[in-house]
Amino acid sequence: MSPALQTHALVKRYGGLLATDEVSLTLAAGEVHAIIGPNGAGKTTLIGQLSGDLSPDSGEIDLLGQTITHQTSWQRALSGLGRSYQISSTFPEFTVLQCVALALQAHRGNSFDTWQPLLSRTEQTARAEQAIAQAGLSNRVTRHVSELAHGERRQLELAMVLVAEPRVLLLDEPTAGMSHHETHSVVDLLASFKGRYSILLVEHDMQAVFALADTISVLVNGRIIASGRPAEIRDNPDVRTAYLGDEELPK
Repeated sequence: MSPALQTHALVKRYGGLLATDEVSLTLAAGEVHAIIGPNGAGKTTLIGQLSGDLSPDSGEIDLLGQTITHQTSWQRALSGLGRSYQISSTFPEFTVLQCVALALQAHRGNSFDTWQPLLSRTEQTARAEQAIAQAGLSNRVTRHVSELAHGERRQLELAMVLVAEPRVLLLDEPTAGMSHHETHSVVDLLASFKGRYSILLVEHDMQAVFALADTISVLVNGRIIASGRPAEIRDNPDVRTAYLGDEELPK
């Protein structure tokens, strides 16, 4: 089976700084592949290149067997790529259902169709409600975003990605700013996606990473220094020296 997402020697320079240095990685179909590394390692720059927000200086990106290196972010979304951001961006005055329905309109290219009310289309509403259920917010459909807890807002952002029916998910720090309870809930939710979506995950919470990841790649100074199964990364002396130190990793 072809990889869901693959990069070939991605390079991104900012003056004399190599933000990504010949980064090659493979996200297999149906797996969770986590990218970890210290602050300033190049993780956000890498995600930006994969999503189309940044253009690499050299290298290639393949999505579902198609080269997308020079596609825009919206073209990649139409090709099956969905991205969540580290910082939530939702509409406090909207309900959960309205936010997700609007995201679906935007994906379908009719977000400026002002002649019909947002929720007047039965099929659109049903698809939005399905995505909300997938994100674990079925009991919050009519709540305004301003009423949601931080963790629930992150779940809403995920629903706004899922409504476009992506096949590959780029998740940038999905547990950022969450309490222990919220993190546990989101980890359980993402675990339920395994096998249904191919997920590239950037995450700082090692408990979440080792609970979810099938493969882990370690990015340091723009370069991948190790990639393998969680047990291999846990026991890799180079990873400990460069990033993890003496921290006791999850089993």
